[in-house]
Amino acid sequence: MTATPITIEPMSAKYNPQIGRLLVHGFRGKFLPLTNMTEDDLALFFQKLLEYFPAEPASQRMVALQEGEVIGTISVKWKPEFVVKQQQELPSLKNFKQFGKWDLIKLLIGVSLLNHKPQAGECYIADIVVHPDHRSKGVGTLLMQWAQHFAQNDPRLKVLSLHVVGSNLRAKLLYEQLFFRTQLQQNSLARQLFFKELKWNYMVMKLI
Repeated sequence: MTATPITIEPMSAKYNPQIGRLLVHGFRGKFLPLTNMTEDDLALFFQKLLEYFPAEPASQRMVALQEGEVIGTISVKWKPEFVVKQQQELPSLKNFKQFGKWDLIKLLIGVSLLNHKPQAGECYIADIVVHPDHRSKGVGTLLMQWAQHFAQNDPRLKVLSLHVVGSNLRAKLLYEQLFFRTQLQQNSLARQLFFKELKWNYMVMKLI
């Protein structure tokens, strides 16, 4: 029986609930220990981030779809060529009122600690997640190929980059097989405080 094709498409707001649940699989280990929330609560938190916090102008999220189901996602961002300062109204916290105040504060700090500001010429992979039921089926490879193709087709971009936590040796080896190389090993006391992870690998793939 022939498997249904997997397509890579731009993010659409209709996928927010599925993306929210998908991000739990990638970040539960970092965020759930910070709070007393359930996985359903965390999925709703990610969904609301997508709904109420606008995407950065120089960024793109893609989804991997199979039979209409989101089975993977990747988000990349780069330094904008021109920075336009404009008044931006922050989302009201009432949109997040179902979360406890301290849980919400800790989650937002955690999100900010994982935020990376790309330098000129850098295309940064902010996140890449594949649903556990679809791993080892080439979905992650398709998403990475999309990112590499996207970056290579923009003459301003010279490298593809990402962060891997120091304890995740499996992920580091996987990215090395994709021709990423560790450019910098960073110690982050703030991330150790929040995520119990001191060492982080900043990995780079040079684009041809």
